[in-house]
Amino acid sequence: MIRKIKNGIKTFAKICQHKPMTALINVIEPTEVLNGKIALVTGGTSGIGKAIAETFYKAGATVIITSRSKDRAEVVANEISSNRVIGIGLDSTDIKNLRNRLGEIKTMINGRTIDILVNNAGLVGGDIRNTSEVDFDKIINTNLKSVFFLSRLIAEDMVKNGIEGNILNIASSSSLRPAISAYTLSKWGVRGLTQGLAKMFAPHGIVVNGLAPGPTATPMLGKKDYSDIALPTSPIGRYALPEEIAAMALFLCGPQGRTIIGDIVYMTGGAGVIENNDMNYDFVINDCK
Repeated sequence: MIRKIKNGIKTFAKICQHKPMTALINVIEPTEVLNGKIALVTGGTSGIGKAIAETFYKAGATVIITSRSKDRAEVVANEISSNRVIGIGLDSTDIKNLRNRLGEIKTMINGRTIDILVNNAGLVGGDIRNTSEVDFDKIINTNLKSVFFLSRLIAEDMVKNGIEGNILNIASSSSLRPAISAYTLSKWGVRGLTQGLAKMFAPHGIVVNGLAPGPTATPMLGKKDYSDIALPTSPIGRYALPEEIAAMALFLCGPQGRTIIGDIVYMTGGAGVIENNDMNYDFVINDCK
């Protein structure tokens, strides 16, 4: 099914003398591509994570979405479906308790092994011009450290139980940019970790890849709806939409993506790939907190 979403690109159209653009989004219809699979999506309560959770659910998977807020996770899970979608509270940066929490999750799914891990939880920010050490650590721990340890624990369980599963890391167009923030550094790390995990786990039948969105219309970037997704600084003139990212996530984690190993699929609209001028690299001395 094709859905038209007007992107309200009046400013961009005026500058470039183009007609207002529309985004044609292929909305995934219910399938059985992931039938019987169990997927864990961190940070699955909004934006890209929620879109992936919804798409995986429609593809037949049982989906576990996480949030630091248990209440929030449960509310969003029920919004998607009261069947086969589970919301749990999980702080993936709490490494010392992570193994126990995953044990609790396994109990919830009757001892089953997770087939698909999507490392999506993330924080933005950490600009070198004004970030504090506390904020720097929070971003690195959320975006990179938790991916490192959670992937190891999930992969251990997959190997023990003979599961030929998937790990999908949500990277970013920022992993192609000169790094001046904790966020960008973390995404460079995710890119490298994706390749390393792919090489390590491929002999066990575990497929590891990364998906790198560019600017996407999510609450994290201040986009609560699609009434205006114009972005003149992007080569395509608009934000990506979470549904577009989720459709590629389904491909990478489905049977059709088994020969894609250790790759990062860049869905950036050209940002970071062919254009970096949308970033400000001016150095102004500020007081760091």
